Amino acid sequence: MSLSTLNNPFFVGVRDGAEREAAAQGVALSVTDAGSDATRQANDVQNAIARSSDVIVVNPVDSDAIVPSVNAANAAGIPVIALDRAPSGGIVVTTVASDNVEGGRLAAQQLARLVGAGPVVVLEGTPGTSAARERGEGFNSEIAKFSQIQVVARQPADFDRTKALNVMSNLLQAHPDVRGVFAANDEMALGAVKALGARAGTDVKVVGFDGTPQGLAAVDAGTINADIAQQPEELGAEAIRQAVAAAGEEPPEESGAPHKVPVRVITGDR
Repeated sequence: MSLSTLNNPFFVGVRDGAEREAAAQGVALSVTDAGSDATRQANDVQNAIARSSDVIVVNPVDSDAIVPSVNAANAAGIPVIALDRAPSGGIVVTTVASDNVEGGRLAAQQLARLVGAGPVVVLEGTPGTSAARERGEGFNSEIAKFSQIQVVARQPADFDRTKALNVMSNLLQAHPDVRGVFAANDEMALGAVKALGARAGTDVKVVGFDGTPQGLAAVDAGTINADIAQQPEELGAEAIRQAVAAAGEEPPEESGAPHKVPVRVITGDR
């Protein structure tokens, strides 16, 4: 299992769920951390191919950059399971992911309900990842239905808390009257909360996405008003279940349908 990063509580949860399921299934699982470096991830996958792994589960750093690695696994006859983010090319048995489009729609509905009317900003995830694209797609299509809400800025903060703090600080200077923020993951939401200070959750409503422990704690504290919660441990476990099913099977000739894990809305009253 090649994870994009373990410097994010969400992916720690994914790893923990995968390791528990692997132990329950009696299979040997090796987990690597790409450290958000697409080149390092390519090396990790190449090493897995060289070891003749039965199945490779990959959570891409970048959906485009991972394609040569998926192609190499395909050529070696090793089934590939994509996790959380889909590669842009190559053949995967399935992509195990949260329903990111639906999550984006739910986030837009929550933000519109919380704000009522006025300007909002969007902190986008890492460009080139399917998760960022799909969450943005769901949010943008749904928020357009609320004519009283104006999206005055959309800017990537790469799913990173420190980057989100800096981006949000700059956006507040350009749009001091902002009334709402959608952050496409909890790390960015927490960065936005820090930038907003006392305004977070009060006169500026914040909606996050992931359902990490720190994100949910911020919901309880009232600084994040709503969180679109994924089930990271279930994602990891389901990826292992799909990998076990694929082991020993002939790799498919085309990518299979995605396997969607539901998301849910978490608010202060749960």
